[in-house]
Amino acid sequence: MGLKIFFRNITAFFSNRLKWLLIFGLLTGFLLTLLGNKIINKTSTDAYCMSCHAHPHVEQSWRLSTHYDNQSGVFIHCVECHLPPKGQGHLKAKIKHGMHDAWAQLTKDIETINWEEISRLENAVHYTYLEGCIRCHKNLFPTTLSKKGDDAHLYYTQHEDELRCINCHLHVGHYSETAIHAENVDFGKSVAPPHEIYTEPAVIDSFVNYTEYIPGTSVAFNMVAIPGGSFNLGSPPDEPFREEDEGPAKTIHIRKFWMGQVEVTWNEYLAFFSATESEGRTVQSTETHETDAISGATPPWGAPDQGWGKGSRPAITMSHHAAKTYCRWLSQVTGKRYRLPTEAEWEYAARAGTVGPYFFDADPKKITKKRYYKNLSDSDTTSITALVIFDQNSAGKTQEPENVYPNPWGLKNMLGNVAEFCSDWYAPDTYAAYDNGISDPGGPDSGTEHVIRGGSYRNGPEDLRIAARDHTRTEAWLKTDPQMPKSIWWYSDCNHVGFRVVCEVPQNFE
Repeated sequence: MGLKIFFRNITAFFSNRLKWLLIFGLLTGFLLTLLGNKIINKTSTDAYCMSCHAHPHVEQSWRLSTHYDNQSGVFIHCVECHLPPKGQGHLKAKIKHGMHDAWAQLTKDIETINWEEISRLENAVHYTYLEGCIRCHKNLFPTTLSKKGDDAHLYYTQHEDELRCINCHLHVGHYSETAIHAENVDFGKSVAPPHEIYTEPAVIDSFVNYTEYIPGTSVAFNMVAIPGGSFNLGSPPDEPFREEDEGPAKTIHIRKFWMGQVEVTWNEYLAFFSATESEGRTVQSTETHETDAISGATPPWGAPDQGWGKGSRPAITMSHHAAKTYCRWLSQVTGKRYRLPTEAEWEYAARAGTVGPYFFDADPKKITKKRYYKNLSDSDTTSITALVIFDQNSAGKTQEPENVYPNPWGLKNMLGNVAEFCSDWYAPDTYAAYDNGISDPGGPDSGTEHVIRGGSYRNGPEDLRIAARDHTRTEAWLKTDPQMPKSIWWYSDCNHVGFRVVCEVPQNFE
């Protein structure tokens, strides 16, 4: 009997204990949930976001944007763009971004962060959520939308797996005075008054370097005489970072030609644009070879120079077709034969008589390591940082040509700054079709994309090797262009490619 009472008391004790533990657990869970929600809400306020993020002018640019300063009087909070809605991965994204931001605050020098680069589309897509856009903008075809807006949103609905709202509306949340989301009809019209107007092009009577003058403008540029010779096109099998399309290496003979000392600058390209701009042209009409009535690019969509500046910086975002048309126009106004270089001419000029991965002495494996740059002297004019504009010294954008020293033949930025169009169609097996000893090859007879060479401001040393090949990506580079049909003159999503010109040597100079 006593044993039964004992077990009954023990059971009652634990039953009461479990009951109180359950009550305590529920209260604790409730308090933790309440506290957690308070913490989440507190750390989701605009004021908290501004206190943590060191992005300069982030609050000011937000207050100037259409997400704050608008006719409705409704403004959008930080988390409404930079986190997905609750129930759609909100907490997971908040934890991920919170840990990332905390780590950056603890381990990085905030003053050295390139905020302009981080704010670009390719980076902004990781911090701006499509679900947040759709939460507010449920109707993509309001009655107030323009015809061009209807076309653009229709294109978006047909390519939702490839596009984000910020492809076109990148600056709606943070205002930028250089951002233009419209047809830029004033592009290229604000130019400094000329100091001298050239009336005649350069007259050349021998194969030497010369300065070309564009008649009717104040624009001049230098051309370098490239001697003829032979070289090995492509890279050897043991070159670090070599790709399959860089071989098999073949011996190539090249006739002499002139090449632009630097990539075509905005000054040069805008001379063409101003003289030939048109309201609209079809692909068929622009493919004519008649040179007595060249019409050029239509107004661009947005800011082709990205707000980085024009002048002597390399011209960018034009299409391969536009670059070819520029060469036709330049030939017409100067009386010479300008064109894009062939891939073989480009590599021959870039090597400038050298045979290594670069035109300077460097090991691609060594210079891809960031600690390498810490040991370079600012006075070392033979180092990659003095000869090339690339991801370690570009500040994430194009630079003026005077910022680097030339290669042995006097050409600047053959590697880096911007990649450059060649005239050849691209094929991964181009060199396999060449015989050793072939003269002046021009690539395949047909194709869908064109060769680009040289790497750009956003590439690392492995992609700046002279033999490294790349090609245009026309469809991918026109994703953001909202026009229907899309422009044949401007790439909306390519800001790292430009071009330089070559001039053919007259037969009587041979």
